[in-house]
Amino acid sequence: MKKSIIFALLIVLASFGASAYFYPQMPETVASHWDINGEANGYMSKFWGLFLMPIISLAIFLFFLAIPKIDPLKSNIEKFRKYFDAFIVVFLLFFLYVHLLTVVWNLGVGFNMAQLMSPAFGVLFYYCGVLMEKAKQNWFIGFRTPWTISSAEVWDKTHRVGGALFKISGIIALGGLILPAAAFYLVIFPILFFSLYITVYSYWEYKNTARKL
Repeated sequence: MKKSIIFALLIVLASFGASAYFYPQMPETVASHWDINGEANGYMSKFWGLFLMPIISLAIFLFFLAIPKIDPLKSNIEKFRKYFDAFIVVFLLFFLYVHLLTVVWNLGVGFNMAQLMSPAFGVLFYYCGVLMEKAKQNWFIGFRTPWTISSAEVWDKTHRVGGALFKISGIIALGGLILPAAAFYLVIFPILFFSLYITVYSYWEYKNTARKL
């Protein structure tokens, strides 16, 4: 088994371990959702508050492992497999970080959740950009619009542009650390705008490519 996959599995186990360790110290009802200002506004039972995230992490881990086996274009995934395997680690570290923030909050340590989530989103978005720049045509990973799926050329052009924009989104998201009041907007608005732009761009490139034929 690859070292990256073993590390990813250890991250999932660490998430379960943290939940089990802190379970006796938790109140019967724990905060599980926060508003755009980073204040808790949703709650659930202690068990689900501590174990839902690890369970989701495990499910995602297993799904990611299955993708290279079930994708009809699995040979293309092998061309950027090391970047995809690294993405699994980054994504699960993101979940572990969020989970630990939730645990710490419910232990009574006060902080602005939106502010501390900003660097996690920043790293995640940036690495998504790295992955997108390397991704080859497939059915699960990348900007899968009708036009990128229909044309390898459009796929490559779209992912070069999209990868750069995702990196920019990651850098912008880091601004939430120093501008906590704007953290939510610095994370959400750039990625939404760039995602819309990438979709339109893929269509535009497809039409341009079709006109050249």
